[in-house]
Amino acid sequence: MSTFTIFLALIVIVAFLLIVVIMVQNPKGGGLSSSFGGGGTQQIGGVKKTTDFLDKSTWTLAGLLLALILLSNVAINRSTTTADSKALDQDQTAVPAPQVPAQTTNNTATVKDSVK
Repeated sequence: MSTFTIFLALIVIVAFLLIVVIMVQNPKGGGLSSSFGGGGTQQIGGVKKTTDFLDKSTWTLAGLLLALILLSNVAINRSTTTADSKALDQDQTAVPAPQVPAQTTNNTATVKDSVK
């Protein structure tokens, strides 16, 4: 298995977990944290601890996702080139760039004549 495949799988897993954690949160105080609140004073885990956990897990997963993306970029750039990509590079260098013919017109003379 190549390093690209490993990084791609890890990035997809972390992105999915990040989506789940964000979707569980509710900006108006609802979501998963409100279901633990209950109506009375007895709280299992507490709303504050659940909100702190979701907040910390969001930042941790976001940082992990960023680190995985940066590491995958470094790992992919250091991989060796294959014969197919070398052949493509040779084909691209063999094709000459199209040249635009130079147009020589005397525009300044016509402009001066039309102004007078």
